[in-house]
Amino acid sequence: MQAFVRTDSSSNHVEIADVAVPEISNNEVLVQVEAFGVGIHDRFFIPKNTDFPYPIGTEGAGKIVQTGKQVTDFAVGDRVIFMTTLQPKGGAWAAYAVTDQTALIPMPDALSFQQGAAIPVAGNTALESMRSLSLNEGDSLFIAGASGAIGTFVIQLAAAKGIHVAGSASAQNHDYMESLGAEKTVDYHDPDWQTHINEWSNGGVTAALAIQPETGKDSMDIVKDSGRVITVSGGQFEAERDITVEQIGHHDDSQKEVIQLVQNIADDKIKLVIENAYPFEQGLDALQKTETRHARGKLVVTRPSE
Repeated sequence: MQAFVRTDSSSNHVEIADVAVPEISNNEVLVQVEAFGVGIHDRFFIPKNTDFPYPIGTEGAGKIVQTGKQVTDFAVGDRVIFMTTLQPKGGAWAAYAVTDQTALIPMPDALSFQQGAAIPVAGNTALESMRSLSLNEGDSLFIAGASGAIGTFVIQLAAAKGIHVAGSASAQNHDYMESLGAEKTVDYHDPDWQTHINEWSNGGVTAALAIQPETGKDSMDIVKDSGRVITVSGGQFEAERDITVEQIGHHDDSQKEVIQLVQNIADDKIKLVIENAYPFEQGLDALQKTETRHARGKLVVTRPSE
């Protein structure tokens, strides 16, 4: 089968190669990948001590073509959304992928494969962010880098809870963020953006979500005393004014929340935004676009032609 692979552990080079279709274990399924999501870390997330060439990728959607003997809740022919993060048998950037049955989500008929592939990573990260922020109706939230796939979900999830949302992005994305529920938008190129947020929030927001790297410290400066800063991409900086600074947590029980998010998207209660769907042969173009961190919503890639 064709797959996008890392060729070795010492470089981050990715190329298309012909590799063997992976074999399944008793609790795994083989999925014919119809589309896969493009993530900022896809070329870097590989298991330690893995064999090369290694198919990259963390999320996708497709049809089950084979099931292991211990798989009871899914059958051949089922349409599924799945994750393959750090799987030793390879990731989703391939014609076929293996995943454990616990990483499968039934895909509603109302969703296309492209839509399904765009949900798992950004959706789970958005839900984990909301859990870590722990905000209530009437609170205020600033999102640094709000126009990407994660921010697209967080704006909607927060607004639905009655949280007042502000976000930063380049100026061409401000109308887009407002259409999702953001009440205030600022351009991170504007040297006075912090002043604008402080004026809007009457002296500081309840919490900030720093999605983009190196935005945690600047975000903390517009959080009120004893507020909270949650970082998605990490970064070290000293907390001030009794502000809590944490990286988003990860919980084993988040699968149910992701399943509900998938259903809400299928029911048009949450908007899923795909900026572009690339053909398989242009997968590296999609990866490079995502790595610029200037994508609006999500990018996906469709399966190779037979």
